Amino acid sequence: MAKNELDSEDYIVELDKVTCPTREQRANGTNVYFGKASELLDDAKKGNLKCTERGFQQSGGCILNFYLSVRVSTIRDAAIIFNGPVGCSHAALGYKELYGAIPEALGKPTNYKLNWLTTNLGEDDVVFGAKDKLIEAIKEAEDRYSPKAIFILTTCVTGIIGEDIESAVNEIQPDVKATIVPIHCEGVRSKIMQTGYDAFWHGVLKYLVKKPKKKQKDLVNIASMLSYAWQDRIEIERLLGKLGLRVNFIPEFASVEDFEQLSEAAVTAPICPTYTDYLSRGLHQHFGVPFFMYPSPIGINNTDEWLREIAKYTGKEEEVEELIKEEHKKYVPKLKEIKDKFKAIEDKRGSKIDVLGSLGQGRLVTQLPYFDELGVKSSSAMAQDFDNILIDELEDVIDKVGDFNVMVNTFQAAEQLHITEQTKPDMALTCPFQGGAWKREGSVSRLHSLRGDPRKWSTQAGYAGAVAYGNFLLQALKNESLQRLSKENTGVSVKKWYLDQPDPLYFAEKGK
Repeated sequence: MAKNELDSEDYIVELDKVTCPTREQRANGTNVYFGKASELLDDAKKGNLKCTERGFQQSGGCILNFYLSVRVSTIRDAAIIFNGPVGCSHAALGYKELYGAIPEALGKPTNYKLNWLTTNLGEDDVVFGAKDKLIEAIKEAEDRYSPKAIFILTTCVTGIIGEDIESAVNEIQPDVKATIVPIHCEGVRSKIMQTGYDAFWHGVLKYLVKKPKKKQKDLVNIASMLSYAWQDRIEIERLLGKLGLRVNFIPEFASVEDFEQLSEAAVTAPICPTYTDYLSRGLHQHFGVPFFMYPSPIGINNTDEWLREIAKYTGKEEEVEELIKEEHKKYVPKLKEIKDKFKAIEDKRGSKIDVLGSLGQGRLVTQLPYFDELGVKSSSAMAQDFDNILIDELEDVIDKVGDFNVMVNTFQAAEQLHITEQTKPDMALTCPFQGGAWKREGSVSRLHSLRGDPRKWSTQAGYAGAVAYGNFLLQALKNESLQRLSKENTGVSVKKWYLDQPDPLYFAEKGK
């Protein structure tokens, strides 16, 4: 199934608007759900999903600082202005931890600096407004950094007081060379983090992307989500390079010119369908760039189909079949070796290896078929959020791997501990940033590596990633010593009655 430009008209990207709608508004997104995947699918089709409040919450993030600010901050020859209290800009400083370990020998740009300002809004600004402060900050960014673009990231404060960002931008734009790009990512706008990405793409489409001067038939747009590692980027460049294609990776470490030429690409290909959705539709509707939404290059079969979809738009149909044949010769035997080792463990334990994944909705629909390729099952899965955009893809996954339990939650540790204790998987996977604070018997490992992990074992994309992550999961399954020691020497952080009752979302208003 390859949702593409033929499905583009079911949502229109309106660039005459100040910003995008929220995911709650345009796709009935939810942040809380527990039940069978088939039930989630049915409720999504009926429009029954909704966002809710939590009576008890252990972790969280806002659409500004949940992955967005650390990514915009890496854009080369640009500056960013956080229009809010200084504290709202703290996440930008995480770029060193995220990207510092990537050596330049692996292709990290050398001409990258963090050009970062804040308007540092205070109480008087909340009462009287802060248009003049924003204009001064734009002038300061222009004088200090001479950037080609200035991104303005809005905050809860500017959203609550209704600051007229566009008025300030229109007033100062004629006096500065840089293109000013407002991004309406106020934390209070939405409980669905994908809204922040959509707001970013709206600003990029509206202000940065230029009308195409020519079509570049060998250029492929790829918007890379944060949970993919640098080695994934290398693997994708390797595969498309063998086809004679070039990758226009955005947003990390992209130049302003890379954004401007998005309209000239042959196709926009996904790594994560939900992350790329708004950009792909906007590029097609306003600049004529075709796209497809599914599959992503995770696992052998999905990578085959991902490459074939790209080939349709670049005229590389014959070359891609040769490439697939060549890659299969090298990697399929290695994957079979891993699968055989999982089978040996399965025979020893007497049951199929069960993996519990903590996933974004994009990974929910791409990784479960990959687990099936490895010969392991996933009788339960978690997703940070879910919305109507991936209805077809979820239906396809259920057809391929069967029904399974699904819990939509926002990386709440107690809820993840609950479903882990109730389902008792052989291996529980969680995100490296959030939700990993629980102990259990058996294995707990990472769902994906940190963005800045440069080692080859962090690869998940493409053929090399299918083998690298399969080997990683195999090692993680065998090594239970950290969890065993942790459980033996520390207590459980939640009450026994909560773990004994059947509902992991006991404290949450349900999302339907």
